[in-house]
Amino acid sequence: MSAVDRVGYDEFGMLHENASEVGLVLDRLPHVERVWVDVGDGRELSALVWGDGPPELVLLHGGAQNAHTWDTVCLALGDRSIVAIDLPGHGHSADIQEGAGTPPGAAADVAAALRSLVGDTDGARLRAVVGMSLGGLVSIALAGLDPELVPALLLVDILPGIKAEHGRHIADFVAGPPSFPSFDELLARTVEHNPHRTVSSLRRGILHNAAQQPDGSWAWRHTRGNGGLAGRVTRDVGPDDRLYESLWSTLESLPGPVLLARGLRADSVLRDEDVAELHRRVPPATVVPFPDAGHSLQGDTPLALAATITDFIS
Repeated sequence: MSAVDRVGYDEFGMLHENASEVGLVLDRLPHVERVWVDVGDGRELSALVWGDGPPELVLLHGGAQNAHTWDTVCLALGDRSIVAIDLPGHGHSADIQEGAGTPPGAAADVAAALRSLVGDTDGARLRAVVGMSLGGLVSIALAGLDPELVPALLLVDILPGIKAEHGRHIADFVAGPPSFPSFDELLARTVEHNPHRTVSSLRRGILHNAAQQPDGSWAWRHTRGNGGLAGRVTRDVGPDDRLYESLWSTLESLPGPVLLARGLRADSVLRDEDVAELHRRVPPATVVPFPDAGHSLQGDTPLALAATITDFIS
């Protein structure tokens, strides 16, 4: 039997590539480390903790992603203290609890992890939660569960109850093969489905989001199928969908500011009618358009998104 070619992976060894690719000139890389937090039932959530001291920002990624999707944004935010969490069933976190594969179910785990990381008194220095796609829905559910943890909410290209057809391109990619014989085949499929991104950025993303198996093949780190969260955003929504109506009700009642960062390219999942519904239900909400971004603003326009986050919490 021939030896398996192993692909090297240094979790924090590629940050200089993130900075260089977008023209960030840094005197030094910020401190970042991976931590694990007990959320009960023998399960742990994992997170990347950036900077020193109590966190100012919480970042929640989209379905089938992980905390590293925010790396370039975190670099652009400088020395701010940030927690970027791997959602249940994603990245290095334990799977979702049985029967809890919904944004509220994930929010319960996120709340437990954050309480451990920020402490139980007054939310420490928390300024805002930033949630992209699935992470945005989890963020809304988190605000309903533990409002003190969400003093302000920035949603990245997501609102409750988007139409499934608008996210079909994402669902098709997520529902693809569960494993690939080689890294090159996995990269080729990822490049095919992400024509606006550089190959180098997609390569980094795969190294963070997939793991090489003992036989040399590659498998995604996120839970797939009906038991996972990844497909929740883009499923069909019926007129009696209580989950999404509940999330809208929570969004309507938030006392703090709400901002929607919306991609305007065709590969965004939002349409004008979605934004109109936000204005109808949450009149004070601010909408910031990103003409050069699709659904994943943190990958398409990370510097502009970081600037919007900075303005929002200032």
